[in-house]
Amino acid sequence: MVDQQITAAFVGVVVVLLSLLVHHSRRAQPQMSYPNVTSAGLSAASATLAQAIPESVFFGPHPVFIESVQSYWAMQERDIVPQCIFRPRNAREVATAIRIIKRDYDLRTRRGDLPSPFAIRSGGHSPIPGAANTNSGIVIDLRLLNQIEPSRDGLSVVIGSGARWLDVSSALDSKSLAVAGGRNSAVGVGGLTLGGGISFFSPRLGFVCNNILSYEIVLADGSVATASESSNPGLWRALKGGSNNFGVVTSFVARSFPSTSIWSGFLYMTGSKANQVIDTFHEFNQAKPGIYDEYAGGPLVCFSYLQKLGINVISTHLAYTKPVSWPACWAGFKSIGRLWSTVKIRSLTSATDELGKLSPPGLRDSFFTTTVKNDHATLMETYATYKQGAEVMSRVKGMTWTLALQPLLPAMMRRGQPDSQGLGTRTEPLVIVLFTVVWKDTADDELVDRTARGIIRHIDKYAASRGAADMYRYLNDCASWQRPFDGYGAENKRFLQDMSRIYDPNGLFQRACLGGFKLDMDHALLLQSDIRKA
Repeated sequence: MVDQQITAAFVGVVVVLLSLLVHHSRRAQPQMSYPNVTSAGLSAASATLAQAIPESVFFGPHPVFIESVQSYWAMQERDIVPQCIFRPRNAREVATAIRIIKRDYDLRTRRGDLPSPFAIRSGGHSPIPGAANTNSGIVIDLRLLNQIEPSRDGLSVVIGSGARWLDVSSALDSKSLAVAGGRNSAVGVGGLTLGGGISFFSPRLGFVCNNILSYEIVLADGSVATASESSNPGLWRALKGGSNNFGVVTSFVARSFPSTSIWSGFLYMTGSKANQVIDTFHEFNQAKPGIYDEYAGGPLVCFSYLQKLGINVISTHLAYTKPVSWPACWAGFKSIGRLWSTVKIRSLTSATDELGKLSPPGLRDSFFTTTVKNDHATLMETYATYKQGAEVMSRVKGMTWTLALQPLLPAMMRRGQPDSQGLGTRTEPLVIVLFTVVWKDTADDELVDRTARGIIRHIDKYAASRGAADMYRYLNDCASWQRPFDGYGAENKRFLQDMSRIYDPNGLFQRACLGGFKLDMDHALLLQSDIRKA
């Protein structure tokens, strides 16, 4: 009996290790060819930009062009071929580019032509096709704007939009400082922050965006502005969750604070523990007032079906933003039998890198999400729907299918500066429901999309039947067909639209910057007025 138990435990550990290897595996990249672009084939905006800043503009098949296109995280973004890559070295070059793009946009608008598209790229980690890339258009690749400059007093840090969170934590660890930043080291600063952003420190400090003191932004007219509590305060709030709808953010000033190391890691369990894990997750979220621990980051509970092995694995990520091993808040999860654990006291860089390495680049990926109240029956139905989805997706080649649950507790939603997400009045704990799917072949894209839509419809319908639905959708987890700004509430959406009219009155970032989620604005009247003035 003892030998059988030892053997079972050993097999369990091997299975988990194999699952990690499968998840880490990278597909050999296809050899893509890029056309030799001649001046005759360029749009007016690309040609003018290349003349104005030739050392920062690259066309295929230049190595810089190829590197940029092939360095997107998701294969769907790598499949898109832009006309040129613009890699600005400072905000002045961004301003020059936007003035050129805006003149071309105005000319095309007066002629009644469609605008030449452009895209803004920070880390390039979104799985949505066209989020940070554009077919036959200009990509503003911000990755050279990657400075990390802590203030002398240690209370703030300037962070370039093109930096990754690995760059940020690596620079700050040595100074025993931290910011409320991303949990995945490979993710870019710009996209995550403008979409709200969730951090290990969020239970204490709120969303990442709630801790941005100011933004440097290039507006639609090509001017460089500062948005802060005292300068352009409306724009400052709009940028806290408003995505790329108002301009090109070139840098952020984030609030920093003392931090040495944290405790974090994964608990790996067999799929048979699902009910116990969901019970513990629900109980943690339902903690009575006065028990809330603002240093408890998470839990992030993941259920994954690994097609190659034909098994379900549970991985629960826990964090505590003090160097304390197994704090009392995680006692419920500690009591669940596990096969393997990586929890330990470590640097913030090590903590974010662990999550970063579990999502390798170069595959087809998709996110889709909803939000529900912390209702036990709804959580169980969500898990049952995940299991049904795994059966449907089993025909998809090279598939890994994951359901992730993470809490949004009322105390967290009220922390930090005001934003545009509309969560400050919530009094009940919420749960962000995220599905992710990884697969290999374009032939399966339609099945993945159809299955995703059906799953979200089912969960939303079930949650509504129990009074457990919530309209909020975390922007950074949304699929292209979802509408996160509707989830902010009508008043907040109108506020964002008002800010767009003030700072981008002709709709450059609504009509020509095609990536990201837009504000459903009708610029027809403004455009007709602009044509009449010409």
